[in-house]
Amino acid sequence: MRLVRIILVLAAFLALSACASKFKTYDGPAVTSVQIQKGARKMYLLSGTQVLESYDIGLGFAPVGDKEFEGDGKTPEGNYVIDRRNPNSEYHLSIGINYPNAEDRAYAASIGKEPGGDIFIHGGPNRKVTVRDWTFGCIAVTDREIEWIYAMVRDGTPVQILP
Repeated sequence: MRLVRIILVLAAFLALSACASKFKTYDGPAVTSVQIQKGARKMYLLSGTQVLESYDIGLGFAPVGDKEFEGDGKTPEGNYVIDRRNPNSEYHLSIGINYPNAEDRAYAASIGKEPGGDIFIHGGPNRKVTVRDWTFGCIAVTDREIEWIYAMVRDGTPVQILP
């Protein structure tokens, strides 16, 4: 009977820790900006000029060049901010980038297209991905990495996306 009780307590502890593991806590230096270098497929979390973390990333399925319109498969380039977060994302966790900005909307309108939207930094999909650049314009990292990014990066943080 005692062994059964120990097993039940251990199972309950493991179940609770599995549920909580998606949401990390971070108490280090504040992330003051995020820099994404598309060509190098790298993302940096910065505190001032100090790199706190760096990540290998995946991009949109047509990664070269700036996003011009909805469905082009490109990841935008320019200056943005983190403006929302989705704890129930289809892609594990996600933090939103405020694309399109006024300039993006004006350019898309000038070519008679919609700019698209819903650009996020997120984890992996619920399906197997066999290519590096697979999103529709988002920035993808691993599920474990997005858990830390989600904890570290606050809404309002500037994001610079470079070619």
